[in-house]
Amino acid sequence: MVRTAKAVRRTKETDITAELSLDGSGTGDISTGIGFFDHMLEGFARHGFFDLTLRVKGDLHVDCHHTVEDTGIVLGTAIREALSDKRGIRRYGSCLLPMDETLVRCAIDLSGRPYLCFSADFTADRVGDMDTELFREFFYAVSYSAGMNLHLKVLEPGNNHHMAEAMFKAFARALDGASAPDPRVADVLSTKGRLE
Repeated sequence: MVRTAKAVRRTKETDITAELSLDGSGTGDISTGIGFFDHMLEGFARHGFFDLTLRVKGDLHVDCHHTVEDTGIVLGTAIREALSDKRGIRRYGSCLLPMDETLVRCAIDLSGRPYLCFSADFTADRVGDMDTELFREFFYAVSYSAGMNLHLKVLEPGNNHHMAEAMFKAFARALDGASAPDPRVADVLSTKGRLE
């Protein structure tokens, strides 16, 4: 089974193309125009063993909001399309990820029902060139576009860079686990007979 997808979004605010392989080697070729966001998405690809090519042009002269949110929409769409009908996958994934003084928990259900539970108290307005309030906007957009139930919580706060990076890495690891094939799952892991 080839689990890849290409997703495109073009509006007056952004022009975004994403190519995703769920069964990759962890290669990220990312260009969003926001250096710290590129760094986070490269970490997502690397630690989830996803191959991700992402080209983003956004109205950064306004601010980072449209670029970050729309990138989340496109990435979530690519995840949903690459998963197809979700036959044979584990469906659930979780990760407890330490990064120095910071500890983050992420849990995912690829149920088809979108929901985000997000808890992180950043003490700085920005990390690098990215507004910290946009991390929630990104994960919200991903969860709703992908149709996933996503719980993401900073259990032990600390350095704002560490908190953000641990969140992206924990998300990657949890998604890798949830999307992984399981030979015991003959169709879909649901008593309903489908995940949507």
